[in-house]
Amino acid sequence: METLTPAEVAQALGVSPNRVRQLLREYKLMAVPGSGNSRIPADFLQDGQVLKHLPGLITVLKDGGFRDDEAFDWLFREDDTLPGTPVQALRDDRHTEVTRRAQAMAF
Repeated sequence: METLTPAEVAQALGVSPNRVRQLLREYKLMAVPGSGNSRIPADFLQDGQVLKHLPGLITVLKDGGFRDDEAFDWLFREDDTLPGTPVQALRDDRHTEVTRRAQAMAF
C-alpha cells in the first residue's frame, strides 16, 4: 500500500499540514495504525480530494464500535463478494453497498 506523509497529503489537497492533522483528529481521514499520524494511505485521496464517502464510512465504523485498527483493517480487507476491498469499492463509487455492510457489522 502506498502511503503519504501529512505534508504530502496537504500538498495533494491544497491545504496546510495542520488541516490534515485536523482531518485525522476528526476522523475524516485515517492514518495507518501504529504510524502515529505519519502515514496516510494514498487510496484515501482521489482527484485532489479526500475520497468521497470515506468520512461518513469512518463515522459509521466508529459509531458501530470499531477501534481504529479494526476499522482500518476492515477498509483494506479483500472481500470476494464486493469484489475487492471496501476502499476500492468507494473509489469505484459503490459506496451504498459498503456503507450498508458497515452498518450491518455494528456491535
